[in-house]
Order: sequence, then structure tokens, then C-alpha cells
Amino acid sequence: MIGMEVKVAAYCRVSTDHVDQINSLTSQKRYFYHYIQSKPEWKLVQIYYDEGVSGTSTTKRKGFLKMMKDALNGNIDLILSKDISRFARNTVDTLAYVRKLKEAGVRVLFINDHLDSAEESSEFLLSMKASLAQEESRKTSERVKWGQQRQMEAGVVFGRDLIGYKVKDGKLFVNEKEVPIVCAVFHKYTNEGKGTYTIAKELLAEGYVPKRGTKWNPNVILRMLRNEKYVGDLKQHKTYTPSFLDHKKKYNHGQIEFVEIKDHHEGIISRDLWNRTQEELKKRSLTKEEKGKYSNRYWCSGKIVCGSCGEHYISKLRKRKDGSQYKTWRCYKNAMEGGKKEGEQTGCSNPSIHEVALRDCMRFSMRYLEIDKEDLKQEILREIQKIKDNTVEQDNLKNIQRKKKKWEEKKKKCIDLLLEGLISKKDFERQRQWYEQEIQMCHQMEENVKEGKESWRDCMGVIDKILHFEEDSEYIYTQILEKIVVYPERVLYIFLKDVPFLIKLKVKTKGRKDSYATEIVLVDRIPMKMVN
Repeated sequence: MIGMEVKVAAYCRVSTDHVDQINSLTSQKRYFYHYIQSKPEWKLVQIYYDEGVSGTSTTKRKGFLKMMKDALNGNIDLILSKDISRFARNTVDTLAYVRKLKEAGVRVLFINDHLDSAEESSEFLLSMKASLAQEESRKTSERVKWGQQRQMEAGVVFGRDLIGYKVKDGKLFVNEKEVPIVCAVFHKYTNEGKGTYTIAKELLAEGYVPKRGTKWNPNVILRMLRNEKYVGDLKQHKTYTPSFLDHKKKYNHGQIEFVEIKDHHEGIISRDLWNRTQEELKKRSLTKEEKGKYSNRYWCSGKIVCGSCGEHYISKLRKRKDGSQYKTWRCYKNAMEGGKKEGEQTGCSNPSIHEVALRDCMRFSMRYLEIDKEDLKQEILREIQKIKDNTVEQDNLKNIQRKKKKWEEKKKKCIDLLLEGLISKKDFERQRQWYEQEIQMCHQMEENVKEGKESWRDCMGVIDKILHFEEDSEYIYTQILEKIVVYPERVLYIFLKDVPFLIKLKVKTKGRKDSYATEIVLVDRIPMKMVN
């Protein structure tokens, strides 16, 4: 290029926007300007730069990418860089870009490293020094991470302000103006059973202004409900950076250990409300399979359907003024979005149903089953007669023993549920009695097979008890109920398994809404062939 004007550009970079780094950038630009001006055959094209970005990745370095574009378009003959670490700390990027520039006839001169890409040995030296720069970047990243880890363990807060709190000098301070917002969100979700969409609308209607934007986002509400800072705890390392090369953050799903400190700062909500909120979040976010398992705790869970919106009903424990509790069932959409308002597509206004009212409906419905109990009893006794006549083989004895073992295991599980507080003593006693009846019947049949004897009076007594539908039995309800559809005005359609008609009932609640007193009225019995 002797005798020809050389179009020269320079590239400089600093990794942070701190004052000392900005001064360093100014110094670099000044140095390159004077350096290029001192060469008569060189013509300054532009000094490209990036500030506040890392050299380990070029994706966010706009100045660098603009320089590459200009160079490949033939606007630059020579690029100056203070050293390889300023150009890039990623070995692959360094080699790839230098090769691309070389193929386009553009030289790269690394001044402090005394390295010219036009020289034959440059690529070997470049790869060596670029690798050293990359390793130094890795070590720096590890040192920073180690320092942050120690600070987190000491309780230093990393992050920005959030609704209800200000972050200053690594500490959290309650923002009193925003405390009502936090309290409202938790109360509406957990105590009132409202969904995030409804809460977002209500906050805006009540005049609460979001921290960012003009409208409340349901996702913001959800993040608040899951943020442990509101109960006074601190959990850090929720995100992490797997690679120091691209600096991309990822959510931590257990890949690295969280730093957790309980009672770290002043909480806004109580520990009891926080715990109940997390249980409610868990319950509402269950998968279909998990909901099925969860619903097995109750005889009618998953079987009550809203006739207005098609959603299932969910259980809700409520407290009376005297502190006692009662259970109601409520449409899921109503619980999440509230009542449906005129002109809106969201929400559902179907009524809730008291647990006792549902049991009354089942007892009432089973009176209308068209079952010939005497024929059924005789059929069972004929089966028992086979045992007496020794027409039952040994494998039937094993069958009885398996059934007996099954009931015994269910009885043990029932005891576990009582100990874990998942069922009441009353429910436990009812279940226990049922299992013991089944075990006793199996035991009786087992003895008769062995001895060839049968106590007809005892057997008939047990059978009569099983066929006596007047008694409140969760087990029988579970086995015979297919589904209940709830319509406005508490009109219920009861679908029972293998029954050719549905039973239409009207539930009238007497007294207060938390009262057990109900009146069940038979509206109609509709043949299944007439049901759409």
C-alpha cells in the first residue's frame, strides 16, 4: 500500500459505564486519534467504540458490528485495537472475525500485543493470546461470582426496587405508600379466592397505580404472590449465568444452590397468610393428573360441574363467627375471575353449594333408584351358596383373601389420613366402620369356604346393611356418583352410574348461608335418552 492512502479505523471498548471506565474510553479514543494523525499516509475513517458491554460476546456490541459491516463493504483498509482483550475475549469470535477481515483484504493491528494479522505467524500467535484473554475473562467472572456469593450469604440484596420495598445499599426498606397494594393482592387471592386477572382489574379500578406501565398485568400479580420478600424472607440466585462467554441469564430450577435467609427483613404480610397463599397457588396450578389425585381426598371432587361455564367446582373451607369451619364447593372460574358482569366475557355467577347440601342430595337421590333389593340380595346369597356347596375352587378363596387384604390396607391408610389431619375424626370413624364391615364379610366368606359352613343370618344382615342407602356413606357415594351439574338457582342434575335416568333436584337453604339446614325438592326424573 506504499504511496496509497490507507483508510484506517480504530476500535475501543470498556466493560462498564462507571466514571473511571468512561475516562478510560475517552483516553483510548484520544490516543487512537493522535496515533492515526501521526501517520501521513493514513486517513481516519472513524473511531468505533462500545461502552458498558462485555468483550466475551459480540452480539450486543453495536459499535463493533458497525465497524465489521463498514470494513466488509470496502470502507476500511486497516483496523487498530489496543490489544486482543479489547477486540474480543472469546477465542472463537476473535479468530473468526480476523479471518473474515483478512479474506476481505482488511488488516488488524493489535498495538500492545505487537501482532499484525497480515503476518504469516499471526494466526498461531493470535489463537494463543486470544485463549489467554478468554481464560482471564473466565477467572474474572469466577472472582465476581465468588464475591457476590459471599455478599448474598451476608444478606446483601441484589436487585432493584419492587412493589412495597425500596432497595438501597444492598438493604430492603418498606415503602409504606405501596403496602396497601401488597396486602390487597394477598387478601384478594387467598382470602377471597379471586384470580390474578380479576385482581389486576380491581387494583386499577380502586386507583392503585402499577410501578411500571399503565395497567396491572396478571403475571405481575402472580410474581408478587410467589415473592418470599413480602413475608420477610430472602431468596437469591433465582437466575444464574451458565456461560461467561454469552452472559445470558437463565432461571434457576435447581441447577445451582439458592441462598435463602429466613426473617431477613421486615415483612409486609403474616407468615400464616404467606403459607396459605403458597398452598392455594400450588392447588390452582396442579396438572390434570395431579388434580385427579388431589381430588381423591373428597368423595365428590372432580365430579361437580358448572352448568353455566363448564368448569369444575372446587372445595373451599370457610370459618363461622364462632371459629368453626364448614366446607362449600365453588365454580373454579368464579373463584379465579369473580362473578360475571354484564357485557363482559370473564367470570361466572353460578352459586356455591354447601357440602352438607350435596350429601343431602345424594341421600335423597338414592331413594329413587329403581333397584330390586330383594332380587339383588338373593343373587348375592346364591353366590355364597356356591361356596357352601363346595363348587367354588381354591382360586376363589385366594380372591377373597386378596379382597380382605385390600380392605385392611385401606383401613391403615385411613388411619394415616387421620394422623396427618387430612380427614376429620367423624369421617375417619365412618370410613373405619365401613372397612371393618367389608373385612368382616370377607373373613366370614373365607371361613365358610374353609369349613363349608355358612351363617345365613349374619350374611343377610351384612348384605342388608350394604343395601341400606339411607345411611350417609362417602364410599357408596364415590362408587355410584358419576357427576353433578350445578345450574343457577341451585338446581342440580344428579347423574348416577348405570342408572338410566338423571335426577333433577332443587336445593333450598334455610337460614344463613353457613347453615347446615337444607330442603331438597325433587323436580323431575329425566330418562338419559332425552338428555343431550
